[in-house]
Amino acid sequence: MVSLLRNLFKDAGGVTAIEYGLVAGFLAILIVAGAKAIGTNLSTIYGTVATSI
Repeated sequence: MVSLLRNLFKDAGGVTAIEYGLVAGFLAILIVAGAKAIGTNLSTIYGTVATSI
C-alpha cells in the first residue's frame, strides 16, 4: 500500500495536463477581458461618430 502511494506521488504525467489547463484558462480570461475592452472602445467611437453625423 505504501509503495502504491509512493508511485502515485512520483508520477508527474498528470501535472503537465493540469499546467496546460491552467495556461489555457488564463489565456481565455485574457482574451475575454481584451475583447470586452476593445468592444467598449469601439462603442464609444461609434457613438461619437453617430453624434457628429
